[in-house]
Amino acid sequence: MNHKKLFVFSAPSGSGKTTIVKHLLSKTDLPLAFSISATSRTVRGEEVDGKDYYFLPTEVFKAKVAASEFLEFEEVYKDNFYGTLKSEVTRIWNEGKAVLFDIDVVGGLNIMKQFPEETLGIFVKPPNKEELEKRLRGRGTESEDKIKMRLAKADQELAKANEFDAIITNDNLDLAKEEAYQLVRKFLKK
Repeated sequence: MNHKKLFVFSAPSGSGKTTIVKHLLSKTDLPLAFSISATSRTVRGEEVDGKDYYFLPTEVFKAKVAASEFLEFEEVYKDNFYGTLKSEVTRIWNEGKAVLFDIDVVGGLNIMKQFPEETLGIFVKPPNKEELEKRLRGRGTESEDKIKMRLAKADQELAKANEFDAIITNDNLDLAKEEAYQLVRKFLKK
């Protein structure tokens, strides 16, 4: 298997991409490691710096941008920056593993453009907008304003689904997990 690969999983919030990514990371026959994103937002709940995200103060994040230390970055929500440090990809490849990204749509497309041969971009779609809203509300972790903001952003993200190499519609989680597994396994053999 060729480990110098990048797997980009992107989707609107609530589509199930993080669940699918965690499933793939649990598969011991796949040489994968999770790319930890950097963010300027504050820690939520049980999140751990260096495990869930690299939590950076806004000034530090901007300094790393100025020093060209990011593979990609963006201001996802007002004053909330997210990005992938170049050092993350190097770290994972040096471990002999392929890089697995759980990343927003714009960031995913940016990585795909920079590494077109090494990247498999997979878009995870909810079955429909109603189910997406139900999942977001079911989490019980966000305010009504945040939910509305995520639903509005979902329309823009869904419009970009066809720019990815593969689309998985997550209407049956077990089938979606298996489809993702097969896509990753096949691409690793290239």
